[in-house]
Amino acid sequence: MDRKQLEAAAASNHYLRGLLAVPFGLVLIASGLGNMEWGPFRQLWTVPVAIVVAGGLYLLGVRYYNDHYGRVTLHTGRMRNIPTLATIGAVAIMIGGPILVQVLDLPLNGFGVAWATVALGFYAVTVGLRPYHVVIWGAVLVASLVPLWGDPSTTDTPNIGLLIIGAAAIVTGLLDHRLLVRTFGSPADVDLEDTRAAT
Repeated sequence: MDRKQLEAAAASNHYLRGLLAVPFGLVLIASGLGNMEWGPFRQLWTVPVAIVVAGGLYLLGVRYYNDHYGRVTLHTGRMRNIPTLATIGAVAIMIGGPILVQVLDLPLNGFGVAWATVALGFYAVTVGLRPYHVVIWGAVLVASLVPLWGDPSTTDTPNIGLLIIGAAAIVTGLLDHRLLVRTFGSPADVDLEDTRAAT
């Protein structure tokens, strides 16, 4: 296996740990429902409790992946700059997209447009877009661009966007995990003498 293949495998191990997206998606959904004061989420304590539970699930997910698939640290090549560049780009789009939609009074879902753009870009530069990435996040993007959302300052448009994004993150995460297992085998098949790897 040459260096590029090793880097691609390491990137897949690192970026396809999809179960970590599930608690993140749950936080987005809980936040959207809390903002809309829907059902039990009318109570002020429900969203913070959901965040704490999601944090616990995230840590369990990290431990699961480290124990069963090892640890991968991306140090060299094009992968080294991805976290920094992705963070800068994501923050710019996440903040700028919804603000621009609201300032221009566009009947779009700014959150959906921003998140879908970031997700598609993220997968394109890390592990490559898979068909399900394009279908899920492309659908979020198209739905968010349909000019039927109304004024974002007077409607639940941003919160509905959070619900859609949360659901998309969960489904994508589950499919990413499935792809990771197909690529590297089930945890029972993985035999790691040294669980730390760097590329």
